[in-house]
Parts: sequence; C-alpha cells; structure tokens
Amino acid sequence: MKKINKAAVLGSGIMGSRIALHLANKGVEVILLDIAPKELTEAEKKAGLSLDHPKVQNRIVTENFNNTLKANPSPVYSKKFVSRVSLGTFENDMAKIAQVDWIIEVVVERLDIKKLVFDQVEKHRKPGTLITSNTSGIPIHLMLEGRSEDFAKHFCGTHFFNPPRYLKLLEIIPTPKTDQWVVDFFMEYGDKYLGKTTVLAKDTPAFIANRVGIFGIMEMFHQIAEMGLTVEQVDKLTGPVIGRPKSATFRTCDVVGLDTLVHVAQGLHKACPNDEKNASFVLPPFIEKLMSENWLGDKTGQGFYKKTKVDGKTNILALDLNTYEYKEKSRVKFAALEASKPIDNLAERIKFLTLFKDEAGEFYRKTFGALFAYVTNRIPEITDDLFRIDQAMKAGFGWEMGPFELWDAIGINKALEFMKANGQAVAPWIEDFLADGHQTFYKTENGTRLFYNIETKSYQEVPGLKDFIILDYIRPTKTIWENKESCLTDLGDGIVNFEFRSKMNTLGSGVLTGLNKAIELAEKDHRGLVIGNQGANFSVGANLGMIFMMAIDQDWDELNFAIKYFQDSVMKVRYSSIPVIVAPHGMSLGGGCELTLHADAVQAAAETYIGLVEFGVGVIPGGGGTKELTLRASDAYTKDDTELNTYRENYLNIGMAKVATSAEEAFEMGIMVKGRDHYSMNRDRQIKDAKAKAMMLADMGYQKPIQRNDIKVLGKQALGMFNVGAHQMVEGRFISKHDEKISQKLAWVMAGGDLSSPTLVSEQYLLDLEREAFLSLCGERKTLERIQHMLKTGKPLRN
Repeated sequence: MKKINKAAVLGSGIMGSRIALHLANKGVEVILLDIAPKELTEAEKKAGLSLDHPKVQNRIVTENFNNTLKANPSPVYSKKFVSRVSLGTFENDMAKIAQVDWIIEVVVERLDIKKLVFDQVEKHRKPGTLITSNTSGIPIHLMLEGRSEDFAKHFCGTHFFNPPRYLKLLEIIPTPKTDQWVVDFFMEYGDKYLGKTTVLAKDTPAFIANRVGIFGIMEMFHQIAEMGLTVEQVDKLTGPVIGRPKSATFRTCDVVGLDTLVHVAQGLHKACPNDEKNASFVLPPFIEKLMSENWLGDKTGQGFYKKTKVDGKTNILALDLNTYEYKEKSRVKFAALEASKPIDNLAERIKFLTLFKDEAGEFYRKTFGALFAYVTNRIPEITDDLFRIDQAMKAGFGWEMGPFELWDAIGINKALEFMKANGQAVAPWIEDFLADGHQTFYKTENGTRLFYNIETKSYQEVPGLKDFIILDYIRPTKTIWENKESCLTDLGDGIVNFEFRSKMNTLGSGVLTGLNKAIELAEKDHRGLVIGNQGANFSVGANLGMIFMMAIDQDWDELNFAIKYFQDSVMKVRYSSIPVIVAPHGMSLGGGCELTLHADAVQAAAETYIGLVEFGVGVIPGGGGTKELTLRASDAYTKDDTELNTYRENYLNIGMAKVATSAEEAFEMGIMVKGRDHYSMNRDRQIKDAKAKAMMLADMGYQKPIQRNDIKVLGKQALGMFNVGAHQMVEGRFISKHDEKISQKLAWVMAGGDLSSPTLVSEQYLLDLEREAFLSLCGERKTLERIQHMLKTGKPLRN
C-alpha cells in the first residue's frame, strides 16, 4: 500500500487548517499553504514592514492556523503534534509540493480560483503524486479541464466533514478518469489511518450526506411552518430521543451558520431541477427573515437562539418564529416523549414514537416519511447501494441510525401506510422489493450484516465489515453468558469479549458480577479476554446512585463490601491467568479509568476521554485508582531523580480531576503506557485490534503476574508537601475547605500514611487505605451534596 509520509494542504481556512492538524494527528508531516497578503495592515505599516517581509508574507496562513489552534474542542490530539505542520505561501513555497505524497486542495469554493491553484500545482507536482479536492459543492469532473493525464489519473474528491477530527465521514468521489487503485487507496487510508467511515459517492450535487441531510432539514423547515411548532419543540423532538446529536436541528444551524446551510440549499435548488422535491430547497419565509436580519447563529451573536447575561449569569433565549422576538425557553412536553422514557432500545423507541397518536407522532410520520421517500428516489442517482446512504448520514450528521435503518425499525409496511396517507411517493424499486416478499432492508446471518442490493434484487454482505468486529451482529449467536447489565461474547480464536450494557455503562453490581464470571469462564475455556463495548461511551464510572443511597442510609458495612468488591474485581483483571485487554473509548471516567489502569494492555480508541474524576463528587478514587497511580509513581522513580516529582504529578491529576481529551493525552498523563498500550484511529476497528493484542500475548506465552509488595511510599515527606500545597490553595481561594479535606485524604493514601521514612508496601496495604478514605468521605455532608447534585444535574458542585 502506498505510504503518506508528507502531505501539502492548499488553503488554510477553517477546513484546511483542521485537515492539516488531523493529518498531523496520524503522524504525517504537513505543509500548509495559503496566499500572501496584497496590502499591509496598519500595525505592519507602523512597524516599518514591507510586503515581502516573511512575517507579512505568512500573515494570512499564520493567523488562520493560530485561530484554529484556539478551537474548542481541540482539532489536535496533543499540542506536541502542532510542530508537524509547517506554514508557507503559494507564492514562495509551492515548489515544496514536489516532496509530498498527497496534495489536498481546500481553497475557496470557486471553480476559477481552484483552476488557478491547479495551474500552479501542475508546475511543481511530481508525477504519481495523489491530488484531491475537499470541495463540498463543485462537481469534481469540472476541475479536470485543462489538466494533464497524470494529474487526472491521480485526482479525485476527498470530502471531509467539519470538524474533521470529530466527524467520521470522508466521502470519496472519483471521476471517470481516476485510476481504480487511487479510489481503493483512499477508501482504505481514510478508514484505517484517519479513523473515518469512507463512503464511495457519485459526482452529483452535494454528494451523499449533504444531499440527503440538507433535504431533511429543509423539508423539516416547511413542516414546522405548516404545523406551527416552536424552536424548542423541534430541538426536543430531533435530538438524542431519536438518536441524533444534542444540538438537534436549530442549535446545529446556529453552530454551523445559517448562511452555510442556505448556500448549500440554494445550490441544490439550482443544480437539481429534476429532483422531485426541488421545491423543498426553496427557503421558507422565516429563514428568509433571519437571513435578511443577518441572524446567522453564533457567528453573528444570534440566530434561532440568543445568549444574554442577567446578573452575571448566561441566559439562553429562543426565537419565536411567528413574532421574530426572543423569549425565555419554554419547557417542552409531548405525551409521546413522556410515554417513551422507559424504552432504552433506540429502534424500539423510534417505532413507538412514530406510531404514537399525538402531535409528536404526526411530526415524526411526516418528516420520516418524506425522508424515506426521498432516499429511495436517490438510488441510483447519488449511489447504487442503500447502505452507503445510511453510512454517510451516521458518520456525517452524527445519526445513530440511517434512513433505511430507521425504516426497518418502524416496519416497512407500517411506514408505507403513513407515507401513502401523506402523499409521499417512493421509487418503483420498492414495489419489486415488496413483491419478492422482503420485509427489511438489512438482515444478519451468522454474524454477517447483509443489505438489499437493488440491482441484483438479493441480499449481499455489506463491504468492508470483515475488517471490523461489530458486537451487535455477533451477539445473537455468539453469546456465552449474560445478565441484565453485561454480556460475554465469543470473538473466535480463543478470545472472548466482556461488554457492559447498563445505563451509561455504569459499573454496578450486575456489571461486576458479570466481570468476575467473564474472567472465570475465560480462564477455564479460553486464551484471552477483551473488555470492550460499542456504546456511546466505555463507562462513566461507578453507580453513583447506589453509593448515595448506601451513604444516606449509613449502611457502612454494605458500602465497604461494595467498594472492596470493586477493588477485588479490578485486581482480578490484573492478576488473572489469561491476558486481559481493556478497550476504552469516549467517556472512560472514574471506575472506567480504574478498570483500564489494571489491564495487561490497553487498546483505546483515539477519541478516548479518560481520567479519575472522583474529586468532582467529593471522594478519592476508591476502586484501585489511587493505589495504581501511587504504584506507577514508585515505578517511575529513577536514581538521582527527585522522588516527589512524579508523586506530585499523579496527585495533581487526581486532585484536579484531570481528563485526557485523547488517547495520546492519556499517554502523557501516564494512564496509558508507551510500548505496551496502543490506540485505534477508527473506533470500528477497536475490538478487532484488541482481540489481536490478546492473541499476541497468549501466543507469546502469557504468564500471570505476581502481586506487588515493593511499592515505595514516602510517608511524612510527601504528606507534608501535599498538605501544605492544599492549604495554600485554600488560602488563595482556589479550592474550598472541603476540597482541602479530600486532598488530605488523597495525600494520606499516596504517602502510605504517616510513616516516618520511605517504606516499601504492598498493593493491598494501599487498597485498604484507599477504601478507608473513600468510606470516610462518603460520611461527609458536603460530599453527599456533591453526589446528589451530580445525579440531578450531571454537573459538579463546588461547595
């Protein structure tokens, strides 16, 4: 396979800079180029600089890049990766593209400007170098006019979605002149090396995701106007309740910018005159009003929502679509939403909501029906295969279920009934589909995901899934053992996977019972164990509600037993007779982090947000986390080093409830270990990668480790330093008195107690100290207030 060691990104705007940084995330050396200024700023004039001064020449690219670095969330895994990107200008540095393996153009969306850039590229690009455009609207084939044969063979569209680090979609758009190996290369490279869901798209207006997604939004706008729904109601109906992002519809428009949405919609209206729903891309009156007022969202300070400050507190107002005045957000209530709360399974909830007889149900029937009809009519225009539409919508718009998956969930015939009632016409191929007796667009056989192929009128395997292990597909036939909160699945080759299935993947008694059973069965009949799941998050930690109830009831013996059971369980992970690989992803907090710390090896997802956050609820890590960071500080000590340095660093990581915002940062924090632990760029590959790691350790003759009794703790020396530091923080009003008390408990454990001199202690010694400190803090009123506030609001309380 071709290697990408060095790349050039042409255009340093929001997308260009972010694409450059995401390539840097993978270890690619990047040259980021943009135009040189044509005029001096007032500041440059005062400084006596000329247009040919290096600072002036690089001003545009430098300012764009620095602005991108300020973005939150960060576009880069680690600040140290920023140095992998070098800056320059088209005028001075275009010759450097002769050294790169991939040139990606990300300049302004004007064909004439892109052609001028490609003219320069042709002068310096060495034959065989890959060249792509990140355009979202200009037909790819039009860019080939006047280009050389070698350029054309190595050229295609690579359409990233913003922000490219976080949105998984990468559409690959070839032209008739693109060599097939180039298409195959980008499909694999985007998936394996950039962590993307790569979707092959045809060279049609807006490609796949934006064509379908913008239609869905515009059609919804027209339905909203017709039904008289409010901004708040629509965002409640189109958010997490149906497996969509929290920003739902209107908040997303504010973040992206209404002008961006309108630009694409108007482009589609003009470019797709034969689209049967062309009228849906016409702006409804309320959108025209916002555009005329320049209420474009966050970039102009107001859009569908507006932030105000009252008595120093931020207040969010919502736009009334009838009066165009901002008002206090109203509480949204629909009978369907209330009735659906007990339904955790998304597919079941979608069906329930859509068939419910109230205004919410009517909204879903109209909008889903329009969406279903639309996507049937886009095949084969934008793609030949229905699964690609689902993949694009999930990866590009953050949907948990694509249109055809939603339709399957509701039921093909049920949906057709309300679609017919609403006059929503499907494509003719649906009639053939039904005539052949088919009832679903997807089905799973022997752990293999199949989709309905319209051309062959038969089911075929979804391409590319052999590179992944998808637990949902294998669980029905490969489950070895399960309870309500966990499941043990056979991955093959002697490796099994233990999966949490509790709410938010919290680590309560059901999960811990399952974990111990999983290790028992794995030790008896298998070669290795993976602990991983494919939920939204790995785990948000221990079951706080259970801890709170025990503490309120002052059931200290029961709470002591529960904490010890957790400690014993993570120690069983460390000291089992088979290799145990933990595969964290997303939020991996508190107990989820403690479990990770005790793995034989970690196979994280690149997007892993991991840390010991117990301070936020008034306790210290009590499931082996404090012990483990003390042990690691002891191991990190080298001769002539200042022993307190690493202890202090780990103490502060716990005390500040610091969370790594990527797997790379987890290495920097010492949660993951270089050389032993690794991460997968594409989360879909994570379980398979973890399985391979377990097999490798088993093949190498894995030997069960021996419990440690050589952990060096520093006693009074460390205790005094930690406590003085905490007191100074209180005096400076950086932390509260209760924070100081928690800090003192943490210091006591990490110092090994009030020992007169440095001493070697065992893991169990530290676990006992840790558990005692955790229990004592659970008896504090202020800790209970913190736990209660977290349970109610999901946010930490400072008291």
